[in-house]
Amino acid sequence: MSHVILPDPPDELKRLSKALSMRLEDEIRAAGPMPFARFMQRALYEPGLGYYSAGLHKFGASGDFVTAPELGPLFAACMARQVSEVADLLGGYSILEVGAGTGLLCTGLLRELSAARPPDHYFILETSADLREVQRQHIATEAPGWLERVTWLDQPPAAAWRGVLIANEVIDALAAERFRVTPDGVEQVCVTLEAGSLAWAARPAPADLERAIRQAESSLDRPFPAGYCSEIRPHLPLWLDALTNRMQRGLALFIDYGYPRGEYYLPERANGTLMCHYRHRAHGDVFFWPGLQDITAWVDFTALAEAADACRLDVAGYTNQAMFLLGCGLDVVLAERLPECSDMGLQLNAEARQLTLPGMMGERFQVMGLGRDLPNMEQALAGFSLQDLRYRL
Repeated sequence: MSHVILPDPPDELKRLSKALSMRLEDEIRAAGPMPFARFMQRALYEPGLGYYSAGLHKFGASGDFVTAPELGPLFAACMARQVSEVADLLGGYSILEVGAGTGLLCTGLLRELSAARPPDHYFILETSADLREVQRQHIATEAPGWLERVTWLDQPPAAAWRGVLIANEVIDALAAERFRVTPDGVEQVCVTLEAGSLAWAARPAPADLERAIRQAESSLDRPFPAGYCSEIRPHLPLWLDALTNRMQRGLALFIDYGYPRGEYYLPERANGTLMCHYRHRAHGDVFFWPGLQDITAWVDFTALAEAADACRLDVAGYTNQAMFLLGCGLDVVLAERLPECSDMGLQLNAEARQLTLPGMMGERFQVMGLGRDLPNMEQALAGFSLQDLRYRL
């Protein structure tokens, strides 16, 4: 990635980052080099200091990145059409949204669904107190009748439920192990201290990590060459099981940027997919003011499909975001909403282009549906009706 000039954060945010850095450095001094997965976890979720735990403005034009629901109403309107189809199969249903951002997808879904087939419950799995408050404010403004019926959770539902789970740009923020292949074996990439600053280090990979890497490699048509560096999430099956094991019947939708494994680990992607987002600038310096920037790794959708098999879920569909939204009737939604006002029409058309064009979100973002005990499931999932990419997994 070419050099990116990053703006300096204000002093009060520097103090937060320095406090987090001191905690990281203390752990490294006490325990030795820190696996990158632990560094990523703490940088994003350290209570009170991590990127998603501190009171930072993350989403939208004034934040660090823009998600699909932030662009306008079209994404939620299309998603609501897919939810309605699943609801027709289930009768009564609930929605569980994982990592709801600012709450715009939630409010959009509730507005779209309330007239015809509203959910019995809307659960939001959100650990950030700051984001919960932002979500609550948006719901109070945009869907006030639902405020008392939205339930925030610290953990996945403990009671059995049925319905639709939605996770938009969630897996990319799960802590990922970083590894490097050498002529002597596989190394675990770590974070250490060098001249008083955070720096990269490596050590022989633990047996369980090396086993996960070799299993992924075995499904490719080529071995990892010496020098190859990338990411892997060996605990994805445990995470998915914790998230879905109480879903008796329903559909789990995962939307994220990523690739099937054969493309994720292409030879030319020899430095992995690790990326940071700060003030709408994408860059590769994970040590830039820890806690003040998003750190992500792209999603291996083959790994998600394998995790689904382990969790008794069926891969009901896999496609890119453009084909999913078009299958859900984006053209119909757009036609219904285009007003006589030319400015609003231009805005909606611009939103549709950003959601669907290959150079924007249309192909970089992938959608996978994982179903459990849904009758006539594939016939009812319009989002996957135009393109089936499961053969690439």
